[in-house]
Amino acid sequence: MRSSRRWRGSLAIAAALLSITTHAQDLGVVGPVYPIAEPNLLELIVAKLREADTTGRLAMLQQNARANVTRAIEQPAPIGNVTKTVKPRNFYYDPSIVIPYAITDAEGKVIVAPGTKVNPLDTVSLSKQLLFIDARDAWQVGRAKAILEERQGKVKLILTGGSYLDLMHRWKHPVFYDQQGQLTEKLGIRHVPALVSQEGKRLRIDEIL
Repeated sequence: MRSSRRWRGSLAIAAALLSITTHAQDLGVVGPVYPIAEPNLLELIVAKLREADTTGRLAMLQQNARANVTRAIEQPAPIGNVTKTVKPRNFYYDPSIVIPYAITDAEGKVIVAPGTKVNPLDTVSLSKQLLFIDARDAWQVGRAKAILEERQGKVKLILTGGSYLDLMHRWKHPVFYDQQGQLTEKLGIRHVPALVSQEGKRLRIDEIL
C-alpha cells in the first residue's frame, strides 16, 4: 500500500515537471533586434597609433619621452626639505642598530642574540668625508671645489640638487646624488653645505658656511 502511494507520488512529480517543461516554449521576438557592435580595443589602439604616426604626433611624443627620461637621469628632482645653510651648526649621528632577531650560522648556532646593539663603525670606517651641496647654487659649488682641493680630493661629493653629470665632466671627479633624500633624511641633514666625518664610533655632521 505504502509502495503504491510512493509510486503515485513520483508520477505526480514527474507530471508536474513535464508540464513545466512543455510550457517553456519559444515566445518569439518582442520588439526590434539590433546586432551587438562592440569595437575591438586592440584594433582601436592600432588605428590611433597609425593616425598619430601619419600626422607626426607619434614621433613628437617619442622625442618628448626620451627628453624627459634623459633630463631625469642627468638632473634628478632636488630634495625639497633641504635648504642653504644660514647658521653653522654641528651634531652627531650614531649608526648603531639593535638586532631584533637571532642571527645564526649554517649549523643553526646563534652568533648574534636578539637585542644585541651593533655599530657598523666597529668593523668598517668611513674612508672619506661626505660633502653634501646643492649644485644649483654657484656659491656652494665654489665652496665644494675649495674643500676638494684642500683635502686633495679625499671627499665624496653628494648633491641634493643640480646636475651631477655636469660636475663630473667639469671636475673629472666622481659625483653622487642623494636619491630621494635617503641619506640626508637618515643623517638628519637640513641645510647644505654639510660635511660628514667620523669621530670615534659616531658620525659628526657640520652644516657649514
